[in-house]
Amino acid sequence: MALEADLTAEGKCELLRIARESVAAAISGKHYTATTSICDLLNQKAGAFVTLHEKGELRGCIGYIEARLPVYETVAEVAAKAAMSDPRFASVTKSELDDIEFEISVLSPLRKISDIQEIIVGKHGIMMEHGYYRGLLLPQVAVENGWDKNEFLRYTCMKAGMDGDCYKEAGTDIYIFTADVFSERECGLIQENDIDKKDY
Repeated sequence: MALEADLTAEGKCELLRIARESVAAAISGKHYTATTSICDLLNQKAGAFVTLHEKGELRGCIGYIEARLPVYETVAEVAAKAAMSDPRFASVTKSELDDIEFEISVLSPLRKISDIQEIIVGKHGIMMEHGYYRGLLLPQVAVENGWDKNEFLRYTCMKAGMDGDCYKEAGTDIYIFTADVFSERECGLIQENDIDKKDY
């Protein structure tokens, strides 16, 4: 399932507020219940990822691919997990929170493809699946790293725990999706000099 319309600026700011409040509560060991009255769109189900950056460096990223919950509840859950449960990083601490910028990606449904020529770098994210192996990279990851299509495919394979050429193998399913990506900076919630964010 995907959202029936594009998120408004107000809706995006609301989701970013929820993400930050959820992380602040998780750091303090408190239970957080997300609520919103901004618009009905936020009550629709959609997959979403929350990405945390600290001074330009990745600090956590976790999400749900499938549309399991209303998008505002999804954002609340995955924001806390990105901060506290990403196995690549130690849990975010209270002293770090002011230096962290939040980015949200609201996903379209996955679409299985049979021709990699359908992939448009900068527009599509990729999910690779082969048996028990599964890995996903968001659309912005390829742009931030300057990857071409083949590099994007290779890194998605490796994210799934497979050989970089797995996308060429029989039995590997390739899915693409788009994402509405927005950050606190873009929503005006963080000024340019608030966080020393380096260029990618």
